[in-house]
Amino acid sequence: MSEVEFAAGLAVRADSVDTPVATQARDELVAAGVPAKLAAQDPSLWGPAAEAEASVRLGWLNAAEISRALLPQLAELATELADLDHVVLAGMGGSSLAPEVISRTLGRPLTVLDTTDPHQVRAAIADRLDRTVVVVASKSGSTVETDSHRRAYWQAFLDAGLSEAEAGRRFVIVTDPGSPLEQTAREMGAFVVLADPNVGGRYSALTAFGLVPTALAGVDVADLLDQAQALTPSLAEADGNPALALGTLLGAAAQAGRDKVSLAEDGSGIVGLGDWAEQLIAESTGKQGLGILPVVVESPTAPGATGDDVLTVLVGGPQDVTAPATPGTVAVNGPLGAQFLAWEYATAIAGRVIGIDPFDQPNVTESKENTKKILESGTPMVAATFTDGPVAGYSSAEVSDVESALRWLTEQVGPDGYVAVMAYLDRVADAQAAEVRPLLATATGRPVTFGWGPRFLHSTGQFHKGGPQVGAFLQITGAVTDDLPVPGRPYTFGELQAAQAAGDRQALAGRGRPLLHLHLNDRRAGVARLLDAARILGA
Repeated sequence: MSEVEFAAGLAVRADSVDTPVATQARDELVAAGVPAKLAAQDPSLWGPAAEAEASVRLGWLNAAEISRALLPQLAELATELADLDHVVLAGMGGSSLAPEVISRTLGRPLTVLDTTDPHQVRAAIADRLDRTVVVVASKSGSTVETDSHRRAYWQAFLDAGLSEAEAGRRFVIVTDPGSPLEQTAREMGAFVVLADPNVGGRYSALTAFGLVPTALAGVDVADLLDQAQALTPSLAEADGNPALALGTLLGAAAQAGRDKVSLAEDGSGIVGLGDWAEQLIAESTGKQGLGILPVVVESPTAPGATGDDVLTVLVGGPQDVTAPATPGTVAVNGPLGAQFLAWEYATAIAGRVIGIDPFDQPNVTESKENTKKILESGTPMVAATFTDGPVAGYSSAEVSDVESALRWLTEQVGPDGYVAVMAYLDRVADAQAAEVRPLLATATGRPVTFGWGPRFLHSTGQFHKGGPQVGAFLQITGAVTDDLPVPGRPYTFGELQAAQAAGDRQALAGRGRPLLHLHLNDRRAGVARLLDAARILGA
């Protein structure tokens, strides 16, 4: 493999990571005609067991062309809703992460609501409600979080004095044809944009899911399609194919023992791509005890960005393609539309190299089913095993405070393991909780991921259950001081959030993995106590 591979403004540069394993993998892919077959949407590339699923999941390869048909509809929508300048996106996983990257990178305001935390939902609804249009995005049309957001906003609009017809005008529904949500949308009098059913949620960046909310927020989405379409011809080629280079490096590194990939922005213009790539890679590859664990880090020098079993990847906007990459890293630079397509292609290639189906998610429903049962029967009452000021702890170990509990958890991490922090909190008001990630990475010397619940259930949640069983898990929940009913449902947002956390604990505990649950009876004080304990641990 060459050190720099370039096409359509996208460059993949590798330095000191071009191993014989990667070279062999590339040669085998080319010999089997994989680049051309994938570009032609051949569903047989991942084996007979995956063929049926793949046959209806490869539409992302020509999404840049197909999605152009949406542009007149999006322009008409933007004109029709020009008086509503606060765009809220209610979506989970792939339905929300790509629009968030687009809006952040291009500097257009978009409120992304991908939580069941009642405080965060309340704050969103209270923000400029009189100028709000809500994009409800759900491929299946049955996502519980998204349905709850739709109900809450509908009620808020009615409570504000709008008629049902006026409230219906405030909604744009993005879903697959024939989904339950399409019928509901028609009944509401909402605008409906039907998505391509041959594209899975996490591969949907350049479909209606990525384009509708961002177009309403003021993004010229045609530019994104242009950038992706310029890259498309290279996808069939054996050489001059940076997406193939990236996918080969990801898959071969995992085979060679570097089965974690750290994702860091290099400061050259793209914001938040790591969070989107995280759900794409983790949910696509983490199954059958295999997979690539993506670790989103704060900077290229952050704790956990490097390691013997870590492939370090820097991402950013266009740069001088002749500049060398930092030794031991892969650098992926180019325009955002091309980045989306390249990472989707690379993930499919990595799946082929690893030997898994990159389009199914066999373990995602487990926590959902647990949540449903808990909502029906009630959250199990369990006594705390220790109390440390504002923090109540639940652990199978004999520990007496947060510091000793964290020490116990980190001691369970093996030489090939990782720590996953899962925070069922308000990711706006409780944002400081994310500072625990680099602190624990310093303390353990191991990769540490951080995910906001429940959104990580739609991404890394698959990897936690289906990937290599080497994780140690820290779940953080918080007291609810101002709950919010879910209209038309027998539960509140707080109860739903608690049930989701409990359902995920059940799924992890059932696998015998180390699990520490910290409940913050006072969120602000509890976060401060957690961070203090993590600092002491790493000192």
